[in-house]
Amino acid sequence: MTTPTWPGQSSAPAPTPPDGSSRRRRGLGCLLEIVETLVLTLVLFWVIQSFVAQPFQVRQHSMEHTIEDQQFVLVDRLTPHFDAYHRGDIIVFTPPDNAETPGGEPFIKRVIGVANDTIDLKDGDVYVNGVKLVEPYLYAVDGEAQSTLPDSEQTHWVIQPGQLFVMGDHRQQSSDSRLFGPIQIGEVIGRAWLRYWPLSTLEILPTAAHPELRSAVPGASVPSTQPSASPSTKPGKTPKPTKTPKP
Repeated sequence: MTTPTWPGQSSAPAPTPPDGSSRRRRGLGCLLEIVETLVLTLVLFWVIQSFVAQPFQVRQHSMEHTIEDQQFVLVDRLTPHFDAYHRGDIIVFTPPDNAETPGGEPFIKRVIGVANDTIDLKDGDVYVNGVKLVEPYLYAVDGEAQSTLPDSEQTHWVIQPGQLFVMGDHRQQSSDSRLFGPIQIGEVIGRAWLRYWPLSTLEILPTAAHPELRSAVPGASVPSTQPSASPSTKPGKTPKPTKTPKP
């Protein structure tokens, strides 16, 4: 006996509800999609941080008032591969072993000298290739910028290829190349270019152009103000070697 159909009623059999295995397959498919999305997100995050840009929290006072303690900056890790570091750049780097640092935490400083430059400290000022550096970014008290004093006996450096000479803007609160010497470019993490937190401090960090150095001759140093005299030696005696200042 067949079941009668009414006009407009389909004679096709009713769809069979999905069984438990079908529901499990669909649930497993959704779970795999979520896992794939998470993995892809993590991979992209790792690639961006490792090769493009990396957030960095400043935990030092050495760059005041350009960058204050506890502020966040974004570090550019991409452009240094095809655009070398310049004087005036603010960089984040792994400090050398002889630096004063708790646990090897990265430092943030300003590039003062690049390869083939000579750096001299004299009368509280910095000279690059014999030219007095104009530094409007220096930490100031009552409108007067701090003097740059040496942290050791050494006041003259020659920067070799693959090296950078760095100092903090707050010179009296900065452990920098005056103490541990030039750093290796291979230790640089990247160039700080954006201060983004707190939001009220959002700003692209300016690079000091130092136009006063455009005509400077690399390798030139500050002439000594001491009177020059040729050392006299007695015949048959070898002059004593000059003492080398500590690095």
